[in-house]
Amino acid sequence: MSEHGALTGPVTGPTVRPRRLRTTPALRRMVAETSLEARQLVLPLFVREGIDEPKPISSMPGVVQHSRDSLLKAVAEAADLGLGGVMLFGIPESKDATGSGAIDPAGILNLAITDVVAEVGDTLTVMSDLCLDEFTDHGHCGVLTPDGKVDNDRTLAAYAEMALAQAHAGVDMVGPSGMMDGQVAVVRAALDAAEHTDVSILAYSAKYASAFFGPFREAVDSSLQGDRRTYQQDPANAREGVREALLDVAEGADIVMVKPALAYLDVLRQVRDAVDVPVAAYNISGEYSMVEAAAAHGWIDREAAILETLTSIRRAGADVVLTYWAAEAARLLAR
Repeated sequence: MSEHGALTGPVTGPTVRPRRLRTTPALRRMVAETSLEARQLVLPLFVREGIDEPKPISSMPGVVQHSRDSLLKAVAEAADLGLGGVMLFGIPESKDATGSGAIDPAGILNLAITDVVAEVGDTLTVMSDLCLDEFTDHGHCGVLTPDGKVDNDRTLAAYAEMALAQAHAGVDMVGPSGMMDGQVAVVRAALDAAEHTDVSILAYSAKYASAFFGPFREAVDSSLQGDRRTYQQDPANAREGVREALLDVAEGADIVMVKPALAYLDVLRQVRDAVDVPVAAYNISGEYSMVEAAAAHGWIDREAAILETLTSIRRAGADVVLTYWAAEAARLLAR
């Protein structure tokens, strides 16, 4: 052996060469530790009341606010691609202090649920956001007290009504996303009491007050002034995210979720190790828009970055990934 540690003579024992398993695409596929499949992906979709054609979202290139008609084309394509599901968000024409449009059977989100279920049946899991923020004129996720604070318990009562409205509309899975204390227990109790025991709950368990939500605010025409730091989690805290997930499982969550995904892969891994239910992660708007902006400038290989991003979320422990690239990723994987 030379002074630099290099082998200079004949090798008498077996040589370990990890690169041998990387020499061909077939070998790399065979030994890959993490899979990325269309069935693991959920496509978030926005449907807006009062429009006749899709409206582009400027901060999220390629993503639109759908009309009710164009939404049906999008979900039919999602089903054909073999996606795991769609997550629906409604954008009403008018808002009020209590978000009453979220509960109205004729509200845009509840109508969209019925439309989508009629279109795809059980070939696609139909999920819906269960939160008041798109429907309130103040943009918060709950009902406010006279001094402008979110009233946790009054909000829970509204969530119970919203869950029932979505269940009556035919939804498969509700996604309580407001980070109110006790929201999963209240939603589960309301669904069970109304004999909607088969409607499952995707709990937004570890949802952080993130700077990466910016483009989403445009996507849902948010009225928010200020922030949501009193009810969404502090980005500095990981153990708290695990604790919230465990509480939601105890309250009846069928799936727990970490949101955002990329800046919280450590939390995702810890939650996956702590719970025995499926774990989801939301590859959110800011994460999407960063890749799209870099690709538009020619700084990165867009398609490779999409698949690498989604694979990293799966590798960290997500069983299900909500992503605006779901349909495109499915097409890329089918090549």
